Amino acid sequence: MAEEINTLEGLEAVAEGVASVAAVEIAREPVRDELGRAYATGKRKDAVARVWIKPGSGKVVVNGREINTYFARPVLQMILRQPFTVSGTEDQFDVMATVKGGGLSGQAGAVKHGISKALQLYDPSLRGALKAAGFLTRDSRVVERKKYGKRKARRSFQFSKR
Repeated sequence: MAEEINTLEGLEAVAEGVASVAAVEIAREPVRDELGRAYATGKRKDAVARVWIKPGSGKVVVNGREINTYFARPVLQMILRQPFTVSGTEDQFDVMATVKGGGLSGQAGAVKHGISKALQLYDPSLRGALKAAGFLTRDSRVVERKKYGKRKARRSFQFSKR
């Protein structure tokens, strides 16, 4: 059985030992390929985005098209820029993304998720800000399937007494 700690000094000594072990485990290294890019996969609804980021002037290309032509709505463009504003790295990285599946809003969320993951892989010091904003968590909400005997997923047919 382990020793009991009866004094405050004993407790502090144990706490210092645990803190030093935790500090060693937290040290993360950047993950980049031979071209200096960071890669990540982002997902939202049925959309899956493959995202590469590298240092540059802030150019965003999605499926071979500029962000203004692929995501025409300003709201979707804002969603894509959120990870950069939260981390304070606007116009510092070029983004090249390919996205498949889902609709435009799902694709925008998938690219945002991929950019966030790639940013924290490129520079691990940005992880805290991105995680606090909730950008590293995959939003797992998907459309519920239609059930047998129902009009939609949960909606029943209209009741008729006669």
